[in-house]
Amino acid sequence: MDFTKTYNASEIKTAKGNIIIEGPILAEDLARLEFHEDLVAFRPPRQQHKALVEIARLPEGRIIVARENDTIVGYVTYLYPDPLERWSKGKMENLIELGAIEVIPKFRGASVGKNLLKVSMMDDHMEDYIIITTEYYWHWDLKGTGLNVWEYRKVMEKMMNAGGLEWFATDDPEISSHPANCLMVRIGKRVDNDSIQQFDSLRFMNRFMY
Repeated sequence: MDFTKTYNASEIKTAKGNIIIEGPILAEDLARLEFHEDLVAFRPPRQQHKALVEIARLPEGRIIVARENDTIVGYVTYLYPDPLERWSKGKMENLIELGAIEVIPKFRGASVGKNLLKVSMMDDHMEDYIIITTEYYWHWDLKGTGLNVWEYRKVMEKMMNAGGLEWFATDDPEISSHPANCLMVRIGKRVDNDSIQQFDSLRFMNRFMY
């Protein structure tokens, strides 16, 4: 698998100030930037910053950041699925997962998430991949946003659509455990039919179980 990554950047103007969205960013550049203290969705900020630097060092790892001056205020990660998940069972080199996306409360509602995804897909090498994301309602910031499960799901779906990801059916037990959970997928233009069939068999692993 060719792990070439092409850097892209975009500036967006928001009511709270201008933001640069750029990536895939090199691990050393990522390490030099400040990491906003409100980026707390997955683990304490210092630990999450360190985790992102480690992802950026992986051959397939991609981190796109939104920064205000030298401070990271949002990011999206792409890497191979967790070895314990069904999505890694096919050992597909051309299947990567959008693992995390986060934006600080100050810039929510300013299309930062959408733009992180748009900049991600500016890299033509993304056309070689099947990109998946698994959305679970228990990861969503319902309290912080004041949205209910279905409103939040609609927002998430709209944001993922901006990056070309669409809803796909699956019999994955965790996703099927609640109707708001979902699998979203973007199949690159250069992905071959064999890979698509292999991915379909990962989506429906229980179809012959009675």
